[in-house]
Amino acid sequence: MSASGTQGGRLREVIAVFLRLGFTGFGGPAAHVGMMREEVVRRRGWLDDGRFLDLLGATNLIPGPNSTEMTIHLGYLRAGWPGLIAGGLSFVLPAMLIVLGLAWGYVRYGALPAAGWLLYGVKPVVIGLIAHALWSLGKKGLKSPLAAAIGLAALVLYFAGANEIALLFGGGLIAAAVEIWRRRPRAPLAAFAPFLGLGLPAALTATPVSLLVLFLTCLKIGAVLYGSGYVLLAFLRADFVTRLGWLTDQQLLDAIAVGQITPGPLFTSATFLGYLLAGVPGALLATLGMLLPSFVFVAATHRLVPRLRASPWLGAMLDGVIASSLGLMAAVTAQLARASIIDVPTAGLAALAFGLLLRTSINPTWLVLGGAALGVALRALGL
Repeated sequence: MSASGTQGGRLREVIAVFLRLGFTGFGGPAAHVGMMREEVVRRRGWLDDGRFLDLLGATNLIPGPNSTEMTIHLGYLRAGWPGLIAGGLSFVLPAMLIVLGLAWGYVRYGALPAAGWLLYGVKPVVIGLIAHALWSLGKKGLKSPLAAAIGLAALVLYFAGANEIALLFGGGLIAAAVEIWRRRPRAPLAAFAPFLGLGLPAALTATPVSLLVLFLTCLKIGAVLYGSGYVLLAFLRADFVTRLGWLTDQQLLDAIAVGQITPGPLFTSATFLGYLLAGVPGALLATLGMLLPSFVFVAATHRLVPRLRASPWLGAMLDGVIASSLGLMAAVTAQLARASIIDVPTAGLAALAFGLLLRTSINPTWLVLGGAALGVALRALGL
């Protein structure tokens, strides 16, 4: 087979894998990471767990949606620059189209379509998938007592209300400082300047809705936002409800809810609010603005990941970030589990999914689809 044929085959593989994940990736970033690991590490062998964790740690060092950035990293790793673009777009486009359809229904009928029966079975399966990913990645990522301590501290401090960004960078800096102390003579620590959420110039604040301001506001948020969907909610409210006055609190909460009940990244909530504000053009521009920085950041940093690993203290910092990430992932999983495992059937589904993933190489897509079908059947039967 020619080199171009091999490259073309890899690009088609990237598109197929991430399109499927884009349609079935329920449950937020932690679930997406688990599904990606099943596909690209266990089933396809694109990379090993160590490299996967390095990329995961790198996504936590830059702003933007981590799961989308992982698809961009993995696409580039598998198929070069075409894979970088195709991986991210294939993952995002299904969610964007689904959210666009829901936004149309919301505007037309004034309410969200019911999705409770479907998600009743999907969510516990997702919990089982995340738990399996944590089990497997934890064995690789928590490779020293220090890493385990950092991960546990991140888990505890998250529930105590600590900021996620501070936990990630704090874990990395602690691990780097310990490595520097161990390797004396001392080396200087690099200075980390926080990304600032700079407001748009007052001249751009406009009523009625301006497509330019909509795009630039979403671009700003995508370029500076670290943390969970709750952080995204705070940024969106500050700009679109408080500063611009374009949305009500209820509309914003509905946009976030749609992002949570649909597959793919929560950042596609921007598609929903963009449609509410300016129809299809607004939806497309808001989505582009929110996600474009991720492509730029990953393209700029992908080649730096091996260099981070090659440097003793930067590698230690990356290990600390990975440990903190796993601690935060465990904390988010616990929160999701409380909302998803609500009775005996859902507990059974979560345990079944975890057991099947632990003992077999089953494709997690089938588990998600099976959970959806079983959930609908159980609720229809009143069980």
